[in-house]
Amino acid sequence: MRIQAKQLSKVYGSGENQVVALNQADLDIHQGDFISIMGPSGSGKSTLLHLLSGLDRPTSGSLTYDGKEIYTLPDKELSAFRRRKIGFIFQQFNLLPVLTARENILMPLLLDKKQPDEGYLNRLSELLGIKDRLSHLPHELSGGQQQRVAIARSLIARPEVIFADEPTGNLDSRSGGEVMEMLKGIREEMGKTLVIITHDSRIAEMAQRKLTIMDGVLSEVNGI
Repeated sequence: MRIQAKQLSKVYGSGENQVVALNQADLDIHQGDFISIMGPSGSGKSTLLHLLSGLDRPTSGSLTYDGKEIYTLPDKELSAFRRRKIGFIFQQFNLLPVLTARENILMPLLLDKKQPDEGYLNRLSELLGIKDRLSHLPHELSGGQQQRVAIARSLIARPEVIFADEPTGNLDSRSGGEVMEMLKGIREEMGKTLVIITHDSRIAEMAQRKLTIMDGVLSEVNGI
């Protein structure tokens, strides 16, 4: 899958209260890319990730997946597209507290009225080291284990691209390092495209392509 953002902008407010959160960003993402986007708080990196993943609509510009403009889709079709093509990992885990780890992982399939592939679920669970934790509720898991459950949830529908919003932001350095190594390994083994936003230079350096964002302006550090 090839993702192309052209002159992508997001503006809030108007007149003196206008805030340009993202300013005409251009980005070409190819299948299998591992991209980090680094910037300080308020730089526009979360805005960019939400636009690239279809979670928010731009003020102007275009975003195509394999040449198809996704923001022309009605909300219902766009939601279905996200569930089937895109995996998202949040800083806050966003696990439902009344559901077990297994039920949280399978939620995207249930929303799409699809039956789970037990073999694939077992493979993910083994890769992420949570096979013996699937019957546990989120409060019975450590922060690192909860993030691994969230990663499995992002992968269960076999998406082609994974977007991660500060995936280690709520973890200590050891757990964060373990989660990142697992993400890298899964990306390589499964051939996924991985786009991570972070304020941590150590995480940014793991990526093959490194970008920075400052005051809504996106720049690539190293071309490919």
